[in-house]
Amino acid sequence: MSRPDFAHTDLGTLTSGDLRLLIENMPQPGDNYEAIARVLETLPSTIESMLTSDYIYQLIHDRRQLMLGISPFLLFSVLLRRSLGRPRTMLDRRVLNYLANLLALFVRTDRVFRVEPGDREPHHYVVELIAEADEADPRRAFVTYAHVGNYALWLTGLQMQWLEQRYHFGRRPVSPGYYAEFGQSSFERASRHQLARGFGLDDVFMRLAVMFDHYREGLATMQRDHLAK
Repeated sequence: MSRPDFAHTDLGTLTSGDLRLLIENMPQPGDNYEAIARVLETLPSTIESMLTSDYIYQLIHDRRQLMLGISPFLLFSVLLRRSLGRPRTMLDRRVLNYLANLLALFVRTDRVFRVEPGDREPHHYVVELIAEADEADPRRAFVTYAHVGNYALWLTGLQMQWLEQRYHFGRRPVSPGYYAEFGQSSFERASRHQLARGFGLDDVFMRLAVMFDHYREGLATMQRDHLAK
């Protein structure tokens, strides 16, 4: 069974250009082969530490302004760690990698409103998606619950001002809390699905369900402090 495009929790989404940028700017290991070999052996942990470093943040910030050679995944990987803090556990890192990949996908507006990239029709109503998921086959149900959680987190984290204006001035009956509740419950349902275990997402989805507000606030901080400027 093919892996959904959102189901990535490692740094494997970094492009060759991203890796080149990071490797070229990694701390100098010295001028002997033994020192270089030690750095290469610890490359995953070295890259993780670089993603939280001040100098890579400044480099990414400058490149973001120039739009030169940086993938959205690398950009969001750095900004999420800046906004939510240095990850302390493997699960922390996997959740941040998941969110960076998700935000990189949602850079394309058409992906925001589709459960899967190949869907012919966009979906704009959470209630309709949940109803469809309850009647769908197991795979479609899983990706739909995940999508509702993803969409609700993106919406309440990065589009809160629009949501509040729509609620207060647009006379729409749906409050931001409505989306947050659906997001939490959808992540929780996705976490219990057998495909979540198969794709290694059960603990990631449960963390997002339990700490939905924490990650929502982190996205809002990222939007305010790093993307709105």
